[in-house]
Amino acid sequence: MNKAVFNQALLEFLDASPTPFHAVRQMSDILDRSGFQALDEKAVWQLAPGSGYYTVRNGSSIIAWRQPINYKGFSQGLRFTGAHTDSPCLKVKPQPEMLRQGYFQLGVEVYGGVLLNPWFDRDLSLAGRVTVRNTQGQLASHLINFKKPVAIIPSLAIHLDREANSARSINAQTFLPPILGQLSSKADFRALLKQHLADQGVDDLDTVLDYELAFYDCHKAALVGLNQELICSARLDNLLSCFIGLQALLAADAGPGQVLICNDHEEVGSASACGAQGPMLTQWLERILPTEVNRYEVLANSLFVSADNAHGVHPNFAERHDDNHGPILNKGPVIKMNANQRYASNSETSAVFRHLAEQVGVSVQSFVVRSDQGCGSTIGPIIATETGIPTVDVGVPQFAMHSIRETAGSDDAWCLARVLQRFYQTRDLRV
Repeated sequence: MNKAVFNQALLEFLDASPTPFHAVRQMSDILDRSGFQALDEKAVWQLAPGSGYYTVRNGSSIIAWRQPINYKGFSQGLRFTGAHTDSPCLKVKPQPEMLRQGYFQLGVEVYGGVLLNPWFDRDLSLAGRVTVRNTQGQLASHLINFKKPVAIIPSLAIHLDREANSARSINAQTFLPPILGQLSSKADFRALLKQHLADQGVDDLDTVLDYELAFYDCHKAALVGLNQELICSARLDNLLSCFIGLQALLAADAGPGQVLICNDHEEVGSASACGAQGPMLTQWLERILPTEVNRYEVLANSLFVSADNAHGVHPNFAERHDDNHGPILNKGPVIKMNANQRYASNSETSAVFRHLAEQVGVSVQSFVVRSDQGCGSTIGPIIATETGIPTVDVGVPQFAMHSIRETAGSDDAWCLARVLQRFYQTRDLRV
């Protein structure tokens, strides 16, 4: 896949993945078409050398892997890439209906560290998972996506808020409920969902029992710039890394054990049954490597690449970066370092990544947060702590992290995918 084809597929993936549930469904479909076999966690697994498999938990986290071409291949360790499927957003509350001044609104809960200002005056749609009961009393879950503008959060006019451009703060409880239209009486949101499902061909519905739904911007992902140097989209953090890891895995030749794990709930701390701090990966390892001694030997010879986007130097706010560690968009993937272990990179794991990048002709940048600022984190330190696997934190530089619309370089994702493809195929990672 060349860069132009890669980027077009990336844009389509982003548009089709408004929630983690949709992202995992898209990844599953791609894996199915590529010959990978879906495995149920409740079943006994029969694994063949060199074959590809995947398993899904909660519909929002996925592990995809290719077995080593022979059992001795495990002695070379496993090649892991990790990312996360969730992004900061506004989620619909369980009892959300509001009717104020004749406007039907839904109460929302802020998920993760949302940059709230950009959510105003956007054409918003709604997507997620709905769990229903049919007329026979059976339960089932369905993904829904309205795919059209159904709501908006209007700003207050400057005439009524003279300090909007200088001292405005946002009250998440009162400022953010989106408007879905004008009604004379309060609508039943679950009834609206039931009707939408029926319109989409879901028959024999009795009632909607519950849901996990989020608003999203209808504006599609796009290449931007005089020479299309930029990719602009919602959810680049971190669906960009999910797509990169998936494409690298599919492009790699079978050899050592190759693994991609994309967890939900990173933006809220990763502590869940399907989050990176939960048991999903360790339970998978116990199934793949049931002998404890052998498992520890394999993990000691493995490497985990935690892929999550990095802060690129914003030209209007360059002073917010360390002068020597400010990544530039389209100048290559970034190794992220932090002395206080907010990132899991060390000199040896970062050297391996640099060595792999040199082999495929890709430049590498470094990110270290200013010493007078706090540092974010990733799944990298969690994985390293929980499993002991040597880990390096890397990512594509971007602007406007956690905004409703983010910006990255149109070269960098392709470059990182090439490095990860090389990583998956490399048999010896020893330092």
